[in-house]
Amino acid sequence: MAAKHECMYILLISIVIGLFVAMLFVNVYFRVKVLKVYKVLVQNEVEFGAAHLFNRQKMEEEVFPRYPKQREAIETFVRHIRYSIRMATVLIALITLFGAILMYYR
Repeated sequence: MAAKHECMYILLISIVIGLFVAMLFVNVYFRVKVLKVYKVLVQNEVEFGAAHLFNRQKMEEEVFPRYPKQREAIETFVRHIRYSIRMATVLIALITLFGAILMYYR
């Protein structure tokens, strides 16, 4: 019986470590992608706020008309930021869940 709990504990620790490594990889991967697009936006002096990232209508009304040539770069940047936030949220939730399970099995 103790061996079963120990195997489960090792498996859960491995899952948590794997998820943590995945979160680091996703963070680095999207940081590189976001920084490439961000560099293009900075070079073209494109400015918008955080409110624009999460409000498509506000982006359409206020940012795209000011920077029509940079629309694709702006959309790519926003898409990468949103995706990285979603991935980080899911991975943090999974790490927390498995961490809670580990606390229970201890």
